[in-house]
Amino acid sequence: MKRRTFLQLSIPLVAGLALPACRRIEGSVEKSVLPLVLTGGRALFEGRWQTMNIGIDAAGKLRFGSELRGVETLNVSDKVVSPGFIDILADNSISPETTYPIFEKYKVSDGVTTALQMHGGSADCGAYYRRFGRLPHLINYGVSTFVMAIRARSGGRRMIEKNLDEGALGVSHSLEYQPAPYAEMLEYARLAKKYERPLFLHLRYSSREKEFEGVDEAIRLARDSGVRVHIDHLHSTGGTFHMEQALEKIRTANAEGLTITTCVYPYSFWATYLSNNRFGAGWQRRYGLSYNDLRIVGSSERLTARTFAHYRKTGTLAAVPEGTMPLAKTVDLALKEDFCMIGSDGGIQFEPRANSHPRGAGCFATAIRHALDIGMPLEKILEKMTTLPRSVVRPALNNRGVLEDGAMADLTVFDPATIRGNATVENPNQFSSGIDLVIVNGKIAFRNGALGAKHGAPIKA
Repeated sequence: MKRRTFLQLSIPLVAGLALPACRRIEGSVEKSVLPLVLTGGRALFEGRWQTMNIGIDAAGKLRFGSELRGVETLNVSDKVVSPGFIDILADNSISPETTYPIFEKYKVSDGVTTALQMHGGSADCGAYYRRFGRLPHLINYGVSTFVMAIRARSGGRRMIEKNLDEGALGVSHSLEYQPAPYAEMLEYARLAKKYERPLFLHLRYSSREKEFEGVDEAIRLARDSGVRVHIDHLHSTGGTFHMEQALEKIRTANAEGLTITTCVYPYSFWATYLSNNRFGAGWQRRYGLSYNDLRIVGSSERLTARTFAHYRKTGTLAAVPEGTMPLAKTVDLALKEDFCMIGSDGGIQFEPRANSHPRGAGCFATAIRHALDIGMPLEKILEKMTTLPRSVVRPALNNRGVLEDGAMADLTVFDPATIRGNATVENPNQFSSGIDLVIVNGKIAFRNGALGAKHGAPIKA
């Protein structure tokens, strides 16, 4: 979309629109000199697009007003200033204590200020937060209770409760990868409800014939327990073949008073580890694919029956062809729903070239570019990257994901004319274009392609 077209569509404001009145924050007045002020940026503030000044105070909180003065002032004219993007379905599961600097580097360069691992997470969340709390972070971080890693141990329920007591943001399980009976899942759902945390579900089925059963099970769990349910990446598990009907099921359940959300990533192909159940017997028939359709991520290698058998033993990540999940029939339909948001289901964990889906580095810039290209208003896609994920992980994210006085200063500044993801299957390790500035807890974490301060904080329940 051209810059002029964007301006005409996104900012239908008359010239000279007055800025918000002066507000007081913790006894300070607007004319105080703040550590940092952004000037000239366009922001969706109090329900409408405005060109305005945005200040950050010494506590790393947002201030708004027309006469703000800063020790440092940055002119961000012609750029959009958004709450920092929140990735609720990030993935850094391989040796996270050593790979996290790479993981966070590619998140922050995609505009992400908070990356939460709600697909899996940790089997010992208390220890996780203690270990990671001693390390410097570019972005905010947090985890869910990783049921897959707990089920094989004795005292599973007790361990899940211990995790929830120690700050876990939710309860997460992947039924396709590790099936569990409904009665057991209901127990997990009731635990999540007891602690008022969400239940994150990778559904049980991905096949054309059975994917509805997974959606129905998620709805049944919400109904039987009262828990808030989030369905992971609906377009690749649950709505790949029948997205319209899957969305209708969720829409109807929410109208009945249940709370069910879902997310998508803006790519028409999925990738997963060859060792898991998704590539169990019959995968060619389920997905209509052959060995040669599969690509080893981070290379140009295509598989054969022999190399498939080899890589299946090593757990290497393989991607299916582009178009396997046609965007117009999956992602685009889901994005029209108020209960659907963006979640990457990915992360870059190795350099110089990762065996990771490109969504780990380019999900959010790609989502904005795609949304604008299909005519979705900018404010709508930004809502799906900020306020919607904030509402799922509440109250832990109550002071993030919004532009409000006193909210934490997590900000992403980008150019809507040039923003796009550059990561590819062959080379996932690429920064996104158009992300000019990322601020985390009031400090510059990324600017013009260079990493900055490490002031990320833990997000705990």
